[in-house]
Amino acid sequence: MRRSWIAAPAASALLLFGMTGPSKADDAKAVEILDKAVKALGGEEKLAKIQAASWKAEGKLTVNGGEGKFNTSVTFQGDDRIHIDFDAEFGGNPVKGSTIVNGDKGWRKFNDNQQDLGADDIAREKRTLYLIVSPALPTRLKGKGFKVSADGEEKIGDKPADVLKIVGPDGKDFRLFFDKESGLPVKAVARVAGWNGEEFEQASLFSDYKDFGGVKRPTKVVSTRDGEPFIEQTVVDFKVEENLPAETFAEPK
Repeated sequence: MRRSWIAAPAASALLLFGMTGPSKADDAKAVEILDKAVKALGGEEKLAKIQAASWKAEGKLTVNGGEGKFNTSVTFQGDDRIHIDFDAEFGGNPVKGSTIVNGDKGWRKFNDNQQDLGADDIAREKRTLYLIVSPALPTRLKGKGFKVSADGEEKIGDKPADVLKIVGPDGKDFRLFFDKESGLPVKAVARVAGWNGEEFEQASLFSDYKDFGGVKRPTKVVSTRDGEPFIEQTVVDFKVEENLPAETFAEPK
């Protein structure tokens, strides 16, 4: 199956923050794991204040044995608004594009070609959004729409990790791994959609945690798809947003 590299920035943006909800989880062990992760990442009070954020990242994308460098900027608000811009070079060809979702509307622009996103595309982008929110903001998993249960332990490298199985608002599941000692998220595994809707199992490792205004987040993410190298990225800038202009999520011009 042909891999789509154009969707890389959306798939690589695994460091989002999102909105919180009322506390709820399915068993005591799951609650314990989530609470430890929240504390490790900065605490409930600080995480709860994050309703929107933006950041920039750079990295390397591997598709069918070929490599390309990319830069991306991401802005999100809540659980249904996201704006991703990217530029890349692949096979010697420069590429620029944007993906925007604003509630029940969405657009994708690739070089000079632009299209409206259909309902299925928007649903996939919203799934991508909650997948990339969850590792950075585990408070979200305690809210409405998520079903969370403890799923044993596994080793990530040579260190033990607690595992959670989560079923999202769309009924699809994914798994998150939390370092047993520190409580920090260290891995995520989920089925994700490519550019043409084809599905892959994506596994992402989170490392190099740094402090941003009292909130910790990984600055390095390495992802594979179906066991093959896919993305290596490094976050180079991050900030919490408070008053985003409406045009942030408007149709691209």
